Amino acid sequence: MTLRPKSLLPRSLYGRSALILIIPVVMIQLVVSINFIQRHFEGVTRQMTEGLVPQIEILLERVQEPGGVAGAGAMAAALDMKITAAEGPLPVDDGRAFWDLSGRAVIVTLRQALPELRAVELLDGPRREVRMWLPAGTEEVVITVPRRRVSASNPHQLLVLMIATSVLMTLVAIYFLRMQLRPITRLAQAAEAFGKGQRLAYRPRGAQEVRAAGKAFIDMRDRIERQIEQRTLMLSGISHDLRTPLTRMKLGLAMLPEDDETRALTADVAQMERMVDEFLAFVRGDAMETSAPADPEVLARGVVENAVRAGHDVRWMPSAGAAGLMALRPMAVARALENLVGNAVRHGTRVEVSLVASERSVRLVVEDDGPGIPPERREEALLPFTRLDSARDPNRGGGAGLGLSIAADVALSHGGRLRLGNSERLGGLKAELVLAR
Repeated sequence: MTLRPKSLLPRSLYGRSALILIIPVVMIQLVVSINFIQRHFEGVTRQMTEGLVPQIEILLERVQEPGGVAGAGAMAAALDMKITAAEGPLPVDDGRAFWDLSGRAVIVTLRQALPELRAVELLDGPRREVRMWLPAGTEEVVITVPRRRVSASNPHQLLVLMIATSVLMTLVAIYFLRMQLRPITRLAQAAEAFGKGQRLAYRPRGAQEVRAAGKAFIDMRDRIERQIEQRTLMLSGISHDLRTPLTRMKLGLAMLPEDDETRALTADVAQMERMVDEFLAFVRGDAMETSAPADPEVLARGVVENAVRAGHDVRWMPSAGAAGLMALRPMAVARALENLVGNAVRHGTRVEVSLVASERSVRLVVEDDGPGIPPERREEALLPFTRLDSARDPNRGGGAGLGLSIAADVALSHGGRLRLGNSERLGGLKAELVLAR
């Protein structure tokens, strides 16, 4: 699997903003540190090393006088050096630690000033010394000099101070960045909750642009809620006005002698009443119901039991995982599941209902052995007032084409969706009502 650059970036706005902040700080640190070490410390080290060269030359001349190395020892001690006769084989090459950046300048400067220099070794650790193997007449000597005499002492202190200051300023910047992004996060949470039918207390805060977006969201939410309330009140009146003449018609038909014509009229009135209820359920949705903790498995089992009591072959299958309590509109979810089960028993003879729970969602699955819906027409089936064939004719016991639309709206109001597919076990339609946790 190849990784693309975009896949390595953080997904959250906070992570990306922090990355935008940290990368320039790190780059500036690297550039400044490298430039400072190469230009400043190497320059200081070169000057200090060049100042040591005349003293080394004096010692070499003193070794060639009477007394030799022993006689030059007192002078070396006065110059804060040490000189001894070389013993054993000479080092093959100059030696220094790979992280010793200023040591390179020391070796180069000594090589330029003392062409006869045999080898240089820079000792690290507790004994920070510079050892030089040099010829002195007929003898080979080793001159040892404290490292502090050829390079600036504690060059890392400035780097440590620079890094510590950068870390502190980065933490301060991240804190202020978090304060700026928190209003955006709260706005996203309020919008997500409103999409699930919940209302979170939200007050615009933060920068001017974030406040403007928050105010626009509040105005939009108020307009939508006002429209839903007005629509619900209007439909309540329509429901009352329509039910009154339907009731009179039912009473009138009950007074007439029972024959084929009156039975047909009674069936038409019942069909009209059912269609009115379906229209109202679609337009009203679940706007009048508030969210409450509920167990979707209990709701699904209740729908299955009601269908079984009505004489339908509906079975509850073992669930994959326990859903537990979650924030739902119980009546809306039950109504959506009843519509799915109603469609299944209307177009099939056997229906199975199951539940699949995961960490982020709960799926209520309804499968049947009916003819199903072709893949190219499944999106069309979710549209309101859509009847795909004559079998869904209201005069033949079908609905008004709102069952799947109501279920889809309920799923959307709970942060999920309604998915249609093929049932592998029964061969008919598979409807999945997905509810977000």
